Amino acid sequence: MTAQTGPTTSPDATPPPAADPYAASEVHAAVHAAAQELVSATFGEALLEVQTFRGETTLVVARERIREILTILRQDERTRFDRISNLTAVDYLDLGREPRFAVVYHLMSRTNLARLRLRAPVPEDDPWTDSVTDLFPSVNWPEREVFDLFGIAFRGHPNPTRILLPDDWDGHPLRKDYPIGAEEIEFSFNREVVEADRAKTTGEREERYSPHRPVNNF
Repeated sequence: MTAQTGPTTSPDATPPPAADPYAASEVHAAVHAAAQELVSATFGEALLEVQTFRGETTLVVARERIREILTILRQDERTRFDRISNLTAVDYLDLGREPRFAVVYHLMSRTNLARLRLRAPVPEDDPWTDSVTDLFPSVNWPEREVFDLFGIAFRGHPNPTRILLPDDWDGHPLRKDYPIGAEEIEFSFNREVVEADRAKTTGEREERYSPHRPVNNF
């Protein structure tokens, strides 16, 4: 019987490191680096922080320069971020972070398919940033939604009104200090009261959202 032959592995050999499944491709990593360099070189202190996690890059930028930053990231040949795929906001209440809010822009380049996130901190006592609807028309409704649910205004928006809630709604429900409502649970002893209240609420809702009701500000 002959012994098996072939390459053997030394017990002390170190296996090669596993590839990071979340690492950005070389092309996208180059685009992220170019975006960081471009914003830093052009706007200096307006670039507040750079965060990288699982192949994603976030640039934290001053809200006062958001229009200029988005414009140059869209126009520069190295980045070409010509699409905002999503715009939203975050409330950091009780997380020990200041400012309390941030508006978040998810960018995409249709040229190289790279993605980039911008985050613009917004203080609670002066909650606004500039609208970019003229640069990216697709954010018209997302900006209104952020205003409606977070109470962050977008200066220069062509129609700065609520989009989900009635115009006379009090407060902004996605703020973490917004009071949570409650609905009484129906049991045998309170069925009549709950059903009467439900009928009243349903009638008011149908009247408010009737297709024949005049709509203002649109």
